[in-house]
Amino acid sequence: MSGMVLVTGASGYIAGFAVQQLVAAGWQVRGTVRNLAKADALRATLGVTASELELCAADLTSDTGWAEACAGASHVLHVASPLPVGAPKHDDELIVPARDGALRVLRAARDAGVARVVMTSSVAAICYGNRPRSGSAYTEADWTDPDSPDAYAYVRSKTIAEHAAREFMMREGGAMAFCTINPGLVLGPVLGNDFSPSLVVVQRLLSGDLPGCPRIGFAVCDVRDIADAHVRALTAANIDGERLLCAGEWLWIADVAHILKARLGDRAKRVPTRRLPDFLVRLTALFDPTVRMVLSELGRERRVDAGHARAMLGWTARPAEETIVDTARSLLEHRMVKA
Repeated sequence: MSGMVLVTGASGYIAGFAVQQLVAAGWQVRGTVRNLAKADALRATLGVTASELELCAADLTSDTGWAEACAGASHVLHVASPLPVGAPKHDDELIVPARDGALRVLRAARDAGVARVVMTSSVAAICYGNRPRSGSAYTEADWTDPDSPDAYAYVRSKTIAEHAAREFMMREGGAMAFCTINPGLVLGPVLGNDFSPSLVVVQRLLSGDLPGCPRIGFAVCDVRDIADAHVRALTAANIDGERLLCAGEWLWIADVAHILKARLGDRAKRVPTRRLPDFLVRLTALFDPTVRMVLSELGRERRVDAGHARAMLGWTARPAEETIVDTARSLLEHRMVKA
C-alpha cells in the first residue's frame, strides 16, 4: 500500500494488532504514544523496527503534538480512547478525553489534508437505553441514549464521542472521509504484558475470582478481526459516513466458563460454572462500584447483526469459541492469571 497511516494510541490493544497488519500490508506507519520513553519497548512487543513504526508524543487531553502527528499522513486510525478497569469517580473522566480527543484528532487530520479517518467507536454507542429497530438484533441504525439509566460511564463516553465526531464532520470536515468501526467486547491473544481491561472477564474466570457466573453477556469479537476491519476500512469504497458494527456471537459469562472448562482441562480448574443468583449480584453491587456500574446488564441480551460490515468490507469474524480459547491460552502464557 502507499501512503502513511497515523495510528493513535499505538500502545493500545486494538492499535497494536492494527500496526502489525499495516506494516505487513506495506503501509508507512506512524503511531502516537503518551510517553516516548516506552517507544523501544513498544516496538519490541509488536515485533517491528523503528523504520517500520515511527512514534511521536501526543495525548488526548492536550492540543500539543497532534499537528505534528498528522503532518504527512494520508490516513488516520483513531483508536485511542480511555477504557477503565473499574468505575471512574465521575463520568467526565472518560467522556471528556474521549470526546475532546476525537475532536483534536479530526481537526489536526483535516488541517493536514488527511484523506480518510477511521475511528474506533463501540457497540456501546448502539445498544443501550433503546430497543433494536430491526426487532431481534441491533444494527448501525440504532443509537444509544446517553441519558438512559442503562448508560454507565464508558457507554456514555463512546456515544458522546461518536456523536461529537459526526457532528464535527458535518460542519467542518471538508473533503475528508470518515467512518467508525463499532466492535463488541474485544477479546483475543495479548501481544505483551500490557493488559487490556476488556480481557478481565476471562482473566477473572481463570483466576477463580468469581464465585459463580452472573447473568451478564456480550457480543464477542476478536482483536485480530477488529484490527482487520480497521485496515480494510482505510481503502474500502463508498465508506464515507458509515458505521460498521463488527461483532459476532452473543455469549453469557456461563457460556464462556463452559468453553474454558471443555477446552482447557486442568488449566481451567478454578473456573466456576454455576450461575450466580441475581440477588447476590445486586447485594455485591451495594459494596462494589464496578459491579454496580454494570448492574443493568443482568439478564439483558444485546445481540447484534454485523451483516453491513460483511457487505461493505468483506469482513468476517472467527468463531467465538476460538477467540475465547486463544484469549485464555495467551493470558496463561503471559502469566496474567493469578497463580
